[in-house]
Amino acid sequence: MQIPFEPTVFGYPINIHLVLEYLAFFIAFRYYVFLRRNSTDTINTNNRLSIILGAALGALIGSRLVGFLENPFIDFSQENIIQVLNTKTIMGGLFGGLLGVELAKKIIGEKTSSGDLFTFPILLGIFIGRVGCFFSGINEFTYGKETTSFLGMYLGDGILRHATSLYELVFLVFLFFLLKQIKNKAVLKNGEVFKIFMLSYFGFRFFIEFLKPNVFYVFGFSSIQILCVICWLYYSKFLTSLILSKKAR
Repeated sequence: MQIPFEPTVFGYPINIHLVLEYLAFFIAFRYYVFLRRNSTDTINTNNRLSIILGAALGALIGSRLVGFLENPFIDFSQENIIQVLNTKTIMGGLFGGLLGVELAKKIIGEKTSSGDLFTFPILLGIFIGRVGCFFSGINEFTYGKETTSFLGMYLGDGILRHATSLYELVFLVFLFFLLKQIKNKAVLKNGEVFKIFMLSYFGFRFFIEFLKPNVFYVFGFSSIQILCVICWLYYSKFLTSLILSKKAR
């Protein structure tokens, strides 16, 4: 199979990344519905819908904002403005969704942690979306730098590159099963599985960004890496308690 993978159906080219992106949203939501039906959700339906709305709006704004900050000095021509409006990143979506949920919960007065029920559907959705990124090769800005290592792959421009989307797929499978084990065996408070997911995924993305040809840096870090640090700071209290509890054992 050649990368980028650009299939045609009845003579029409198919944007495989876009197809898998929509499929990711659909399957992730159906997985969430399945999990909610088969678990005891202490949050009532109306409040849960408000939380989902807050997550969706926060993710929409966050994904576009962080996507723009990856290259804020772009020339604002008519063509580039359309490109900017279509630019988005899952990292901004995750953190924006988190802030959207917290704001929605504050508005409706909901105090119960709500993240655990979203954790595994989010992981599944990211996985499906990353398959689309991998198939897109250099057509999506998720590819890696040039490399001479045995891990290098040709992604569409005739240059051996780090297949960072493929690295992430492997990590997501590992994280999915790790969190399943933690959820089933560890004694955790409600919401802590989601926090571990966020810290783990943002930690992975911080380091994988060094393998990507980013164009905009602040103090030697990309916009995504700065967001990762912000996420760690946001969860610093939980991270500290997690480290201290392990030392106490």
